[in-house]
Amino acid sequence: MTHFKIKPTLMAAMLAGTALGSGAQAQEVNFWYHFDNADNPMSTLVEKFEAENPGITVNAENVPWNSYYDQLYTSIVAGTGPDAALVKLNAQPRLIEMEALESLDNWLKDWDGTSEIQDNLLTLTAAADGAQYYLPVQYVVLYLYYRADMFDELGLTPPTTCDEFRDVATALTRDTDGDGQTDVYGFGFRGGKGGHDHWASLTLSRDGVGFGPKELTSDAGIAGTQFVLDLFQKDKVFPPSAPNDGFKEVIGGFQGGTTAMTIHHIGSSAGMVEALGDKVSAVPVPECGGGHWTAFGDESTAVFSAAQDKEAAWKWISFLSSPGNNAEFNKATGQLPVTKADSASWNVHEKRFVDATVASLPFAQLLPNTSETADFTNTVWPVAMQRALIGEITAAEMNAEIDALYND
Repeated sequence: MTHFKIKPTLMAAMLAGTALGSGAQAQEVNFWYHFDNADNPMSTLVEKFEAENPGITVNAENVPWNSYYDQLYTSIVAGTGPDAALVKLNAQPRLIEMEALESLDNWLKDWDGTSEIQDNLLTLTAAADGAQYYLPVQYVVLYLYYRADMFDELGLTPPTTCDEFRDVATALTRDTDGDGQTDVYGFGFRGGKGGHDHWASLTLSRDGVGFGPKELTSDAGIAGTQFVLDLFQKDKVFPPSAPNDGFKEVIGGFQGGTTAMTIHHIGSSAGMVEALGDKVSAVPVPECGGGHWTAFGDESTAVFSAAQDKEAAWKWISFLSSPGNNAEFNKATGQLPVTKADSASWNVHEKRFVDATVASLPFAQLLPNTSETADFTNTVWPVAMQRALIGEITAAEMNAEIDALYND
């Protein structure tokens, strides 16, 4: 048997090759996301990314939405979590508390794509300490839908202020068939669960009004809620069913011609156009009491602090938020791309709805990213709003209940 002696230099090279091979093996990204859509572009995006980034493998796992966060939190505690994942802002405080997130600040500073992200998105998704742990990947912003045919019929223009909003809502509330009964109402208000965004657009826009101590119980805060109550109780521009109306009733009433305005986002625009064609359009919500407030709906990606290869994970999530790739990602979600280039060429939704969204983004806001907000949206707001609309409590009492939730 012949024996070969390996020179030290050759041995070092072989060991280096082994180390490099081990490094290449480590360039693997386990990515969790949730898509309910039958049209899932993820495999195509993974294939494109891997072709552009030889040596990095992406394992993309579609986790059912109903158990998504339960599985995510459990896996992080167990040390078996993904390297990167889709995440919502309401999960950010808990993930930060778990020390599960890797800061993206240094990557964003050096990334060419940072300037491509739509204005205000990185501000909205920043953490309370100012650090950036999330990279936006899709979003929606609420705006005002209006029946363009009814506005044209009455010679009205879309409202830009709360005073104009009240005036046009009053003009649009009418008896159209001459039977003495109101059959069209100016605004479809969502008094049931999920309607807090309608109230917020007319209340939280006011100077100095928010969820801080005594802000809602201030004169301006009470005036905002009183404005909403007066629209229903005095002006009668909401349908009588408004205290109990949810999403289905509000959108159905608008499409059916029972209401002439409502507030929602681009996710319902396809159904609007299918039902109404050019009879529907959209503009930003009106300015009320010194400012604008409209709700922002998010989906971002994050790199986890326990990721086996953080650099590879960043390359993957930044790929998803880059022009072209981001458009492909969002064609299946019904939400909007986060890049300026993709937004400018976007044709999945009608341009007027994209324009209304982009115009609303600079003043889009978030509810407080705290545990109290779940109680606010699920119980405190809908119960208090319904009671206030039917006259059981005053605007001041309603706002005091919300203030107590957040500040007592």
